[in-house]
Amino acid sequence: MASVFKRGGKKAKGYYYASWSDHNGKRQTKCTRTTDKATAERIANKYETDAALRRDGVIDPTLDAIGKESQRTIEAHLTDYEAKMNAANRSEQHIARTVGCIRAIAKYAEFTIASDVNADGVSRFAGMLRDFGRSARTIQAHLTAVKGFTKWLTEHHKLPRDPLSSVKKPNPKADRRRERRMLLPEEWRWLETTTLSGPVRHDMTGTERAMLYATAIQTGLRSTELRSLTRGRLSLEGNRPYIACKAGSTKNKKAAQQFILTDLAGQLRKHIKTKAPAAPVFSMPHRTEVAQMLRDDLAAARKLWLSEAKDDAQEYARREESDFLAVANHDGERIDFHALRHTCGAWLAMVGEHPKVIQTVMRHGSITLTMDTYGHLFPGEEANAVGRMQSLLAGPPEALRATGTDHATSAPLERAQRLAQRAERDIVRAGCDDVRNENDRENRDSSDSDSHKPLRIAKLGDDVRSDAMQNESSRNGGRTRTGISPNRILSPVRLPIPPSGRHVFFGCK
Repeated sequence: MASVFKRGGKKAKGYYYASWSDHNGKRQTKCTRTTDKATAERIANKYETDAALRRDGVIDPTLDAIGKESQRTIEAHLTDYEAKMNAANRSEQHIARTVGCIRAIAKYAEFTIASDVNADGVSRFAGMLRDFGRSARTIQAHLTAVKGFTKWLTEHHKLPRDPLSSVKKPNPKADRRRERRMLLPEEWRWLETTTLSGPVRHDMTGTERAMLYATAIQTGLRSTELRSLTRGRLSLEGNRPYIACKAGSTKNKKAAQQFILTDLAGQLRKHIKTKAPAAPVFSMPHRTEVAQMLRDDLAAARKLWLSEAKDDAQEYARREESDFLAVANHDGERIDFHALRHTCGAWLAMVGEHPKVIQTVMRHGSITLTMDTYGHLFPGEEANAVGRMQSLLAGPPEALRATGTDHATSAPLERAQRLAQRAERDIVRAGCDDVRNENDRENRDSSDSDSHKPLRIAKLGDDVRSDAMQNESSRNGGRTRTGISPNRILSPVRLPIPPSGRHVFFGCK
């Protein structure tokens, strides 16, 4: 039974507390927020009645718990959500960015508790970002963060339904503000040569920077992944040297094993010779300075490339107008450190590697991402495909010879026709041999002494004796067994197949 009391005894001042047993039989205590005993008793009886209704199934305890969770503040839920992302081994940068996006939306739309979140407020925030000129990619990042949050709330029974299920994210490709470009092979040769002889930049020697750039291009490793490399993760001996990344250091949280060329392996062996096993391979600057370091080396390489033509005014002017070794090309695509990873995939596509191989090297989650990024760089097969259709569009070999078509074009059709004719002759012989063997068995079992004439296998296209066709027609009421005009021996492919599944060959019984 429910009861009420005051803390500190009967003479104590303050609110009454209600005590009752919930639907699980557990004793609960809650402040009634009143100093009137009669009112407190009514509240306590209400708690007791609700508990009885839950025990009897009239009130769903799950829905009741969801209702309570939906009244908790968003900040309280974000604390649990951060713990969930930490347990999923998400990076600190990802967690901070996700929580920041959710807080920005909640502040703008004035969401305080979980049940306040609605699609209209989120859509207004997306419209505000669009009005301020933010890209579709930025808007998509914010919507992805908050939609993931509400989906988690729904799946963990903190909201009765997902309020943002109807919110659609924009396509980032439709309004992409920053496009990365790859390094051309000739640009890389200039960059490597200039960097090797260049000065110390961002506390890295020119030799170390050149090795860093080459490693990024050959492996496709990201800046953070290269930063995590230690001497113990490099296997540089043998004909197939490789670099291994721990699962905790990669973006997809999977271990990576990236192969490199033996020339680079030799350079890295000399570089790490005096380093401890746990020492980082590259002394890279802060993550915000890595892109600028590459751009400085790129600018030095372009300056050297321009100086080569200083004695030729016309050539110098042409080079100045070119985007060779420029940070941004004429299409607006820019170079940053991640562009070296993009160069890895682009070069593999340009040399004709299979898309699945490129997907494995780049560690993409799906082949769709690989094809969307590098599909336009694969060697074009469209012209060859259309050329291979020539043999079908040109008609049969006779027509090809009549029109003077090259013999090389008509050869595939002639060869195919010869193979088809040979196959037909083999089928006819095999079928007639089966029929002959069956007739021989019947003759041995029969008491009939009549001799059976051997069957001559006719060639395709031979004329059929008219008397044979007349006899056959008379036995079948004037109709041939094949139902086809009896002028020449027909291809077995065109003969009817009886229900038994055995082929009936003209001239064979």
